[in-house]
Amino acid sequence: MKKSVLQLFIPTSCVLAPVSAWAHTGVHEMMGRASGFIHPITGADHVLAMVAVGLWAVQQGGRALWAVPVAFVVMMMAGGMLGLAGVALPYAEQGILMSVLVLGAVVAGAFEMPLAFSASMVGVFALCHGYMHGVEMPSAANAVPYSLGFVLATVLLHVAGMSMGVILRKLSTEKAMRLAGGAITLGGIYLSIG
Repeated sequence: MKKSVLQLFIPTSCVLAPVSAWAHTGVHEMMGRASGFIHPITGADHVLAMVAVGLWAVQQGGRALWAVPVAFVVMMMAGGMLGLAGVALPYAEQGILMSVLVLGAVVAGAFEMPLAFSASMVGVFALCHGYMHGVEMPSAANAVPYSLGFVLATVLLHVAGMSMGVILRKLSTEKAMRLAGGAITLGGIYLSIG
């Protein structure tokens, strides 16, 4: 009996807690990190593109394994700063959609490209993603924790794509990796008409 009362008391007290308690700086930072972390993982366009980056990095291998995801993260942070600063970046949303379509297609086609070109292409797409993360930052969030949140989510999505790619490689199923790229492109097509 005591356990059930306690289980009811804790969630109820959290819901009924005064809003002024949320004014504490630590809570805003926690909300900033959480908001920043949640933003990339709640948008299918962001998830598909970031997983595709991880898959493509594994597919290319060598230095691309770390250089392509790092280029994405660095340029995404630059885009985030532009968005937070209120700088206009025309066609950012179209750039995000193109990132899903193109990155899915390069995985599906198993295209090998020079590292500088791959990193640059991914960097342009990342600028668009970061820009939208910055523009869509909630007004109550602190920019630094929010940015750390979306960077962490991005890295984890890249790692998820890379892990998927490594597993598919070990299973000697390059065809499955290419099918995953095709599925990402189809997801981009769906997003473009939806």
